[in-house]
Amino acid sequence: MTNRTSELDRLVADERREAELWRYDVLGHAPGRELQALVEIAAQISAVPTAAINIVTSTTQQQLATTGFTPAICAREDAMCAAVLDQPERVVVPDAREDERFRDNPFVSGALSRVRFYASSPLTTPTGVIIGRLCVFDFKPRHLDEAQQDALVAIAERVVDVLELRLRSRELEDSLAQLTETRDELRRSNEALSVFAGQISHDLRTPLTAIMASTEMLGQQPSVVQDEWAERLVATAFRSATRMAGMIEQILAHARVGAQLRTVPTDVGAVVASVLEDLEPTLLARNAQVTVGALPIVDSDDQQLYSVLLNLLSNAVKYARPGVPPVIEVSAERRDTSWRISVQDNGIGIPTAEHDRVFGLFKRVETSVDGSGIGLATVKRIVEAHGGRIGISPVDGPGTTVWFEMPHAPTPRP
Repeated sequence: MTNRTSELDRLVADERREAELWRYDVLGHAPGRELQALVEIAAQISAVPTAAINIVTSTTQQQLATTGFTPAICAREDAMCAAVLDQPERVVVPDAREDERFRDNPFVSGALSRVRFYASSPLTTPTGVIIGRLCVFDFKPRHLDEAQQDALVAIAERVVDVLELRLRSRELEDSLAQLTETRDELRRSNEALSVFAGQISHDLRTPLTAIMASTEMLGQQPSVVQDEWAERLVATAFRSATRMAGMIEQILAHARVGAQLRTVPTDVGAVVASVLEDLEPTLLARNAQVTVGALPIVDSDDQQLYSVLLNLLSNAVKYARPGVPPVIEVSAERRDTSWRISVQDNGIGIPTAEHDRVFGLFKRVETSVDGSGIGLATVKRIVEAHGGRIGISPVDGPGTTVWFEMPHAPTPRP
């Protein structure tokens, strides 16, 4: 029963070792300068002519790097390192002929070689699996002092560090390749989305324009004007068609965001002034009060920045509290590499749990005010296309503060 348990333990250990070796992908490759340098240092410090980095599989021992002889592969049962593979500590044998673990080994007996001195330290991975040993040996008996033994252990640890570094570098390269592929696929998807949105918008706008024109003309007919119920139905149809046309334009704008950014130093204050000029009838109708602080120059596409600010300021007016005139403040704060521009209002506010959700496409907060759920999603795409961020900050009392960050404009050279 003991022998069977021991054999099972070995099989489990071999499976773990094989899994680690597969991860490190160390077999069958050139040693590389780092491993070659480490094995040469191990031989020099130990004052021996030969050293090797030995990896032990379930059937063989393979050498990643050697000094004093050519790397080779031998059967596991013949390998000296395999005999002490699972020893978690250093092994130092002054004369292998006097050690029962090695006395009959073919590398000691003369069948394959006549090794006398042998010392090794385990190559233990961060997961605790021993995948092989760093060994130094000579063909005559000798000793290692404590400092030499400690150095052998330290070099074995550095061998594993090199293997780990190679593994992480390879994983990073794979991740970068996947990210590049994902980025390219996303670009292709965005281009396809733009084409699709453009085609759909074109296909829908033609019949929709006809519907709007027809309902507008129908609403002017005397028979409709004189019939209150018919007039209300026609007016409802015209409003619905108008709202649908607006949604089509929003979808098209959302699909096209970031496709062709034309970034230039842009005066945010001038863009805000243009937005307020265009919103003037709405602001006057709602008796809105807008305060604009000192605003910076940022590196952006001025047309798309206009869309961002138009959307945020329109929302600040649109989502006002019933019977309360909108009070809106536009301000800016300098960050390390960007400007944070904020639009604060005293409206109905957005629940904290909804702060991230409202930036999703077709996501909107349930209110008495109609909304498509496209505007803030488009704003988010525009800001992120510029390399910026957008978010919502909590405020004391009613209202909402929506902020977005844009890169500093480059400083002009003299």
